[in-house]
Amino acid sequence: IDGKQIDYARARGAGVSKRDGQIIQTEGIAALAQDRILLCFLTAAFLFHLSNAAMLPELGEMLAQGNPRMAPPFMSACIIVTQLVIAGTAAWIGIRAGKGRKPLLLLGFSVLPVRGVMYTLVHAPAALIGIQVLDGVANAVFVIVSILVVKDRTEGTGRFNLAAGALATAVGIGAALSSAIGGVLVQRLGFRASFLGLAAIAVAAFMVLLFGVPETVRDVGGHTPRDSESIENESPTLAPSALT
Repeated sequence: IDGKQIDYARARGAGVSKRDGQIIQTEGIAALAQDRILLCFLTAAFLFHLSNAAMLPELGEMLAQGNPRMAPPFMSACIIVTQLVIAGTAAWIGIRAGKGRKPLLLLGFSVLPVRGVMYTLVHAPAALIGIQVLDGVANAVFVIVSILVVKDRTEGTGRFNLAAGALATAVGIGAALSSAIGGVLVQRLGFRASFLGLAAIAVAAFMVLLFGVPETVRDVGGHTPRDSESIENESPTLAPSALT
């Protein structure tokens, strides 16, 4: 790739100097740490994967109880169902996300606690595998929409890649701790308690998203909520012509 063909400002979500289009304008890293909405979203993402990551492995273990040879077929079936749902809904989610991020995120986050509770109520293997449809919906929404929220909150700062890395870190830490927490709950209290505990974490993730993260998509005037916050924080000034 020819480096001259790369728009480095656009790739980083940065602004460009009005005097010299070659100068990339970025904000300090501290600006991200002061973005309450972005921090709330990262917290919600962490809790989402803290709840989500352990559910599928635990489901496979529960389905294979008393018949270890069936573990691979059951796990394969669960993964296939999830991937088929993701593949079938990804295009629609991508189109719908252009009109609003939060409704889709609320949908994806809301099905996670429902999924955890349903695992404790349903016992037929076919039905348990069918519940993986909810897993497909939740993961499709998160994968597609989460990076768009990061883009919205960092547009004009030049810190998109840093924020995207922070999101990936939150997801990774949440997923790693999820297996540990879920395993301890299964060992000490059983599968039912573990699924309910993970569902409770999912409810916490939903509440953080609901109350801490507003809509981030551009409004009809082309402004993001971040732009609106900046405008509201600026003190009004009069143009020189208005003083004459």
